[in-house]
Amino acid sequence: MASLNPLQGVLGRRNAAHLLRRCSFNFTRSKVDELASLSASGALANLLTINPPSLDQPVYANGPVAPVTWINPPQPPSAQLPADDDELKPYVLAWWLHEALQDTGIGHKMSLFFHQYLAVDAASGSSMQFFDYLALIRWGSIGNLKSLVKKMVTDNCMLSYVDNDQNFALNPNENFAREFFELFTVGRGAPAGPGDYTTFTEEDVIQAARVFSGFNHAPRHQNIDPETNIPAGKAYPQSHDFDPKTFSNRLGSATIMPPSIDQAGMEEELGLFLDLVFNQPEASKNFCRRIYHYFVTRNITQEVEDEVIVPLAQTLVSSNFEILPVLEQLLQSEHFFDMDDSDNADEIIGALIKSPLELSLQALTFFQLPIPDPITQNKLHYIDFYNAAVLERMLGRAGMTLFYPLDVAGYSGYYQDPTLNRQFFNSATIVQRYKLPQVLLTGTNAWGSGSGDFIGTKLDMPIWVRDSGVVSDPEDSYVLVQELLYYLFPEEPANDRFTHFLDIVFLDQLPPADWTYEWQNFIMTGDDSEVRIPLERLVNAIMYAPEYQVF
Repeated sequence: MASLNPLQGVLGRRNAAHLLRRCSFNFTRSKVDELASLSASGALANLLTINPPSLDQPVYANGPVAPVTWINPPQPPSAQLPADDDELKPYVLAWWLHEALQDTGIGHKMSLFFHQYLAVDAASGSSMQFFDYLALIRWGSIGNLKSLVKKMVTDNCMLSYVDNDQNFALNPNENFAREFFELFTVGRGAPAGPGDYTTFTEEDVIQAARVFSGFNHAPRHQNIDPETNIPAGKAYPQSHDFDPKTFSNRLGSATIMPPSIDQAGMEEELGLFLDLVFNQPEASKNFCRRIYHYFVTRNITQEVEDEVIVPLAQTLVSSNFEILPVLEQLLQSEHFFDMDDSDNADEIIGALIKSPLELSLQALTFFQLPIPDPITQNKLHYIDFYNAAVLERMLGRAGMTLFYPLDVAGYSGYYQDPTLNRQFFNSATIVQRYKLPQVLLTGTNAWGSGSGDFIGTKLDMPIWVRDSGVVSDPEDSYVLVQELLYYLFPEEPANDRFTHFLDIVFLDQLPPADWTYEWQNFIMTGDDSEVRIPLERLVNAIMYAPEYQVF
């Protein structure tokens, strides 16, 4: 039976690595070892935090010009930007990636969840407005779901992305209203008749569009949300439909209307509408299913629906839609660690295929690749490394154009039943996934046999093994291979699999004493010619392995 009972005892290495892989893009041996000595609840207290960014906003420099900021504080429209906005936007995307790479908590993992859940693309606003969107999903990532959804109504990027900036009382636009039901709240149930989707109807879309009419953009320097301190759009009474709105029986045939014909009335009516929708049981269950797909596995059986989703939804409602209690209940449960049945290695751990983002960022952090400094190496940091190497080479060619989802539902690997995350690994993306070790080991964005451009960093395996401390005894081939496999694979490999990596891949069927001799020679002389080849052969084989592609 699927159980949400808390896991008892200390986590140990296997469970700690599982929890860290699912909760953070920053995956290191030291963090796994730290969490391994804690209980599930203690480890979660460590992870369920929103850490402050290393840089509060991106910086820009053009040649010898000193780096400048342009986003905060909000500037009036007449302010001179340091460059064209199309040139500045890649800096915002790179800034988010850099912060995600360093974030040892769950903040950026939850930000990606909400970017998927409340999707917009980076083209839907200026560089500054997209920064505001990223700030908003960060603000709400482990906060109150209803508050975040409400504030998303006036996010300047969302207003453009789903056309609510074209929604007026005399000329309604239903795009945002439809996505509000189908994606943000109750979800689309099985069709029950013409225009009836069980959870809402076409008439509800029409009425909701009237509620959303008149919410539109505002200049960034003129309207700062007092609760989030983030620039936002606002309510324009002259464009709002103030007449009563009556909904279908799917929403209890309720009627709402603003108490006054002004901005305050519009905002109060919006609150009443949110209360009406979030009071529907499917709103909380739909959110919890999405959380389950993201953190646990793609399979929601009837048992999981009854024993996991429904109780989580009850927790969400009873906590007044606070997200943190749901995460705490799920991520420390016996079910999350696959310890609620007789086979604790068959359903959860290693059951998800890594997205290109997890595949790339967790490799970068585990192997501790040095990142070009954003201040002193501005272009190398933002453009050559994060945009050319990570966004385009590691993610885009692998089928994940980060911050440019293909449609309003987000990235298909997170939502498209029944395959879900299997879409991250297919004939169109497999080659790029397998090219990741080549990019890291050569330090170039080479494709095929070309030399490629320097990306700003490189994995030097002999130096990393010698200096990182990840391998406790590098001259012992058995220990070296064992420790890499134990931390890079979700499960310990079977004996024959381990023997393959040790004897065939790494030692090339030579005796272990040969490796010991060559390593000692490298330490004494600095000549890495005889240790580099087997080390690079090993890391290539590990990252090619099916076990490495899952988490």
